[in-house]
Parts: sequence; structure tokens; C-alpha cells
Amino acid sequence: MNEFKSWSNDALGARATEALTKNNFSSSYVKTKQEAAEKVLSLIPAGATIGVGGSWTITELGILEELAKRGHTIYNHNIPGLPADEVMLCRRAELTCDVFLCSANALTLDGKLVNVDGVGNRVAAMMFGPKQVIVVAGVNKIVRNVDEAERRIEMLAAPINNKRLNRPNPCTVAGMCVDCQGPTRICNITTIIRKRPPATPMEIIVVGEELGF
Repeated sequence: MNEFKSWSNDALGARATEALTKNNFSSSYVKTKQEAAEKVLSLIPAGATIGVGGSWTITELGILEELAKRGHTIYNHNIPGLPADEVMLCRRAELTCDVFLCSANALTLDGKLVNVDGVGNRVAAMMFGPKQVIVVAGVNKIVRNVDEAERRIEMLAAPINNKRLNRPNPCTVAGMCVDCQGPTRICNITTIIRKRPPATPMEIIVVGEELGF
């Protein structure tokens, strides 16, 4: 990464974390995904049960393998080939785990988290249930406001995630959201977390690299 891009990422990351802190989140900025991985691992106590939201960012950090080596019980409904009944059991267990790991679809410069879910287990766990929530987001997720957050989701996050999940939705052809109405639609629930939910300790780690979609 060149010095100018690095400067831009640092500046945006600093603004985002400052705004998140003002909104009662515990927030920090790190420059690399390696630093982010180390920070996440340092925040997880021994023996904690782990829930994983459907997050490419968390996958990119490579921390799930390390957590498994440490002996943590991990509830991850994203494992390929997992039977449907086990997927649902994992989703429910994620709601009451000790530590829930996820990302956000967008972070605004005034400190809001904007997300769109298909089933709703990720956004539900972000708001209430787990003893601790850790959100990791690359600087590519930072936008100016809620309107830009929704535009980012429609133009980038939603179509790419549909492609990743192999959903037969029209955005995988159009490359952008077309507000489909079919049964395989994954954009059913939109949440805006404006302030930290009072019963949910939440750590937001902003990373000075592009992570996830």
C-alpha cells in the first residue's frame, strides 16, 4: 500500500473510531488485519463459547483456526455442507454465546452501524444475547452517512454476498440490487445501531485495510 492510501485509511479510521466512541461503543483502529486478529484473540477469555456471524471479514482474519486450537466451542452456521437442522441450531446458539464475532455492512462517519440481513440472526446477536460482541470492519466499510451506507449495501455488499452464497437472485446477474421479491432474497432486515445497546458490551475494531465486502 502506498503512503497516500495509508494516510487516507488512517484519517478515515480515526474519524470513524472517534464517532463510535462518542456513541458509547468501545472502538479502536489498527492498521493491518494481522493486528486486528491479534487484538480479537486477546479479547477472548479462555473457555469462552464463540458465535460467528456470516462474515467474510472474520474468515479473512484467520482466527477461527486459532480459536479451535485453543479448545473453544465455536458455533458457526457457515460451515459448508452443514445439515439444515444443524445450521438452525448454530444460529440459535450464536444468540447466547459468550463472544459473538461479526462484521458490519457499513460504518458511518457519525458512528452508526448499518446492516442488512436475510434471516436476522446476525443483527439479533449484535443487539442482545451474547455476553460480548466483537465487530471487525475494514476501512472499505466506512461511508459518510446512512444513505451512503444503504447505497453501499445495494451496490456492493448485497450482490457480492448473494454470489458468495450461490443464491439465484437477479443481483448476481445485474451486479447490483434490483429489490427482488423471490424466496431466496437475503435483504429482508435492515438495522441501524445508533448507540451501543446498553446491555451488550461491544468492541468495534476498524482496520486500515480492505476486508470483506
